[in-house]
Amino acid sequence: MLAVLHMSELGFEVLPIFFKSLFFGPENAKKAAEQIGFELIVHDISEKHLEMLKNPRYGFGKNMNPCIDCHGLMFREAAQLMEQYKIDFIISGEVLGQRPMSQRRDALNAVGKLSQIKDLLVRPLSQKLLTDTIPIREGWVKKEEMLDIQGRGRYRQIEMAKKYKITFYQNPGGGCLLTDAGYSRRLRDLMDLDMMEMKFIAFLKTGRHFRISENIKIIVGRNEKDNDALTNLAVDEIVLQAKDFPGPLGILNSIILPAEEDIKIAASLLLRYCNKAPETATVVYGKKFQLQIAVEVKKMSSEKVEEYLI
Repeated sequence: MLAVLHMSELGFEVLPIFFKSLFFGPENAKKAAEQIGFELIVHDISEKHLEMLKNPRYGFGKNMNPCIDCHGLMFREAAQLMEQYKIDFIISGEVLGQRPMSQRRDALNAVGKLSQIKDLLVRPLSQKLLTDTIPIREGWVKKEEMLDIQGRGRYRQIEMAKKYKITFYQNPGGGCLLTDAGYSRRLRDLMDLDMMEMKFIAFLKTGRHFRISENIKIIVGRNEKDNDALTNLAVDEIVLQAKDFPGPLGILNSIILPAEEDIKIAASLLLRYCNKAPETATVVYGKKFQLQIAVEVKKMSSEKVEEYLI
C-alpha cells in the first residue's frame, strides 16, 4: 500500500497486482486496494505455485513457506504481464531486513535472480539502501526520492500510513497458510505420501486430519461450520456420518479404493467425536452423500485416535 501510494505521489501510474494461490487469497488485498482508491488486478498462480512448492530452490522457512522462491515466482509472473499492461518496471513493498527469510539483502538478491528481471525491480521503501537498477540508472526514478527504511520495526511505515490516512492494514504475518505450523504438518504429510494434488490441498484448512494408511486419510468436522465447509468441498469423496445421532461429517481422501477395514477404522474414529452416540453405533457412508451403506463399529479409544492424528 505504501509503495503504491509513494510512487503514485511521485507521478507514476501504478497498477497494483495480487498473486492468488491455494495458500493465500485476495480478500484483504482487495480491501486494502479499495481503501487507497486503486483497482486491484488478481492473477492466479495456483498451479505454478504448487509445482514450485514441490522443490523450491532456496528451501523452506520455519514451516512449509518457500518465501524466496515464492517472491521470485510472483515477480517472474509480473514480468510476463508487463507487455500486456504496458508496464516499464516493477515495484514491491519489500523492506530490507524486515522478514527473516525473504527480505535479507542476500534474499532480495536471490529473489531478483529468480525473477529473471532483477534489473527492472524497484523497492521504493528501501531502494536508497539497495543496488541501483535500470529505472534508477536511466533516470526514470530519482534515487533521492526513494526511501531508506530497514529492519523489523514498522514505526516509519505506521507514520506513513497515518500520513496517507490508511486505517486498515494487515499484521506483519501476512496471512500465508504455509507459515502456520499445523497447516504445514498436514501439507508435509501430503507431500511425503505423493498426494500433493489440488483436490486434497483444498481440504487442509478444515477439520481434524487423520492418516489411516499411506493412501488414505479422513477429515472430521469439528463443528457445524466445518461440516458445511466439508459438504461444499466434497465431490466424489466417500462421506461418513453416524446414522442416528447428530455429529461430525467424515470425508475420506484417498488415492486407492478404501478396503472394508479402512472404512471401519475411519468409522470408529469418526464415532469418537460423536458425543451423543453410545460406545457401539452404526455409521453410514457413500459417495455424493448417498449414505446407503452401513457399518456397526465401536468408538475408537482417545489414545488410538492420537496415533492417527496428523
